[in-house]
Amino acid sequence: MAVLAVIVPVAIATLLAMALMWPDKPRSAASERLTEVTGTILAIELKPCPKAAPGIPGQEAPPADPARCGDARVELTSGGEKGRGVTAPLPSGPGTQTFKAGDDVILIEVTDAPDGIPYQLSDHQRSNALWIIGAAFALAVVAFGRWRGVTALVGLAITFVLLLQFLIPAILAGSPPLLAAIVCAAAIMLVVLYLTHGFSMTTSIAVVGTIASLALTGLLATAALDLAHLSGLTDESALNLDLSSGINGQGLLLAAIIIGALGVLDDVTVTQAYTVNELAQANPSYRFRQLYKAAARVGRAHIASVINTIILAYAGASLPLLLLLSVSQQPLGDVLTAPAIATEIVRSVAGTLGLIAAVPITTALASLALTRADDEPAETPHEHVDVDAFA
Repeated sequence: MAVLAVIVPVAIATLLAMALMWPDKPRSAASERLTEVTGTILAIELKPCPKAAPGIPGQEAPPADPARCGDARVELTSGGEKGRGVTAPLPSGPGTQTFKAGDDVILIEVTDAPDGIPYQLSDHQRSNALWIIGAAFALAVVAFGRWRGVTALVGLAITFVLLLQFLIPAILAGSPPLLAAIVCAAAIMLVVLYLTHGFSMTTSIAVVGTIASLALTGLLATAALDLAHLSGLTDESALNLDLSSGINGQGLLLAAIIIGALGVLDDVTVTQAYTVNELAQANPSYRFRQLYKAAARVGRAHIASVINTIILAYAGASLPLLLLLSVSQQPLGDVLTAPAIATEIVRSVAGTLGLIAAVPITTALASLALTRADDEPAETPHEHVDVDAFA
């Protein structure tokens, strides 16, 4: 009953908040949408590359890639001129892709082009490849997880719907990013955890543990950002959103921390809740203290590996920035205190502290609930949820 006393008000508050915050039409900056069409490259005609522009003072500009200089003959496969063959110059700027005959591509239709070239090569058309990759992922999940794998895929779809149809439009419509993220995270947690793991006391304990840990993560992240005087405007995307749509950068960063932490928190809380349940079934004589100590040992091992996972994930996402700072040969102290790196440090620390707190919170809740359930005279002794009932 104590668990339901927490979950029911949270669920009602989440539904009310989503109903009030659901945007009718997101606010967006006025911009002219480019017309895109698809096509297939028939042939590539390479040409001599123009002389490279001067690079960084004191450094010689890298030579242009000969495979990126020339024109592509493309047959359009969509748009008003479908079936027509057109010529488009190969993009030759830094970081552009290399194209070859037979590639499916995306072109931008340029109206009133000053150079008289109506189409520009933009990108590879990779929808078919992504469908194949997605199908392979879904088959692997279902083959291994069976019915639980199916529910996990449905939960993943619901997560994407809530992120794309509620969180992002709500932020663009002017809702506070942190509040929108909290509401979205609560909705994802309630729907996905119960859908994936079933309605049981063990899942409910995991939900309560996630709520408490997520709230602590948000408080720690807010305090850390204020203490470090970080605005959240560390990249071009956040700056553009602040200038064009007036979206608070710090609030957006807090929202990102909340959503990112949820993805790992539910893993930790579910694992701990089910670990306590399994220990209680395997050792019916265990009381609260014994259950807590045994499950906490599992939790410590889990957290040790998850912490390394989080740090490596953030380091991988920031690798280009780390390389750029390394090339600039700045002192280590200046690198660590730069806004971009300091933001990632705060993001990692806040998320990690939330994860660490999730283990004792969820373990204590599960141990207390299971030992109290065993003490109820009206119930069959050691009657627990079968964790494989939904497999």
